[in-house]
Amino acid sequence: MSTRLKVAPTKSTLLLLKRQVGFLQQGHDMLERKRDLLTRLVYERLHQYREMRMQTRQTLDRAYRWLGLAHLRMGESLLKQASLGLEPGVDISILPRSHIGVEFPSVEAHAHPLQPIGLMWTDASFDQARQHLQDLATLLARQGEAETALWRLLAEQRKTQKRVNALKYNVIPRYQETIRFIEGSLEEEERNSLFQVKLLRERNRKTHSGQAAL
Repeated sequence: MSTRLKVAPTKSTLLLLKRQVGFLQQGHDMLERKRDLLTRLVYERLHQYREMRMQTRQTLDRAYRWLGLAHLRMGESLLKQASLGLEPGVDISILPRSHIGVEFPSVEAHAHPLQPIGLMWTDASFDQARQHLQDLATLLARQGEAETALWRLLAEQRKTQKRVNALKYNVIPRYQETIRFIEGSLEEEERNSLFQVKLLRERNRKTHSGQAAL
């Protein structure tokens, strides 16, 4: 690929390119600041996400331990019967959210008080299992938001890094090389013009000297 832009080497082009390269440099600086901010956010959210995954895993283990105990004490048939007619224990709402131009869902999860069960032969382990499963659903909703936000921030950070590199190593250098080429061409043209003017003056001087001798 050519290292210069295909433009006419004129003064007007030179002025235009200098203005454009100034704008490109400003854009590069802004993208660098955005990249640095995104990088910091990615590391912050990654730390939060890892802690949330650990908490979710612990809650999952507790919930399935209590569910297994309830299944053992109540039996599969009674467990299914006790679960019939139960309303959802968690309300989940998803709203769009944007941060630094990155859109991701904002998830809100609200747990309800446990619905009482008026059924005989239920065991306390059943309520424990319900409580832990309710906690698990809330954590999974929050973890889903955190994971989606993390991946989208990471994708935007990588895209911004590519733009920074493209400006730094490709676009801006091409403009700068073109500016140097035009400046060199204009200087060469000016030297040629001065040389031509000098020749004309010398010729005119010799002509006037010859006429004066006659």
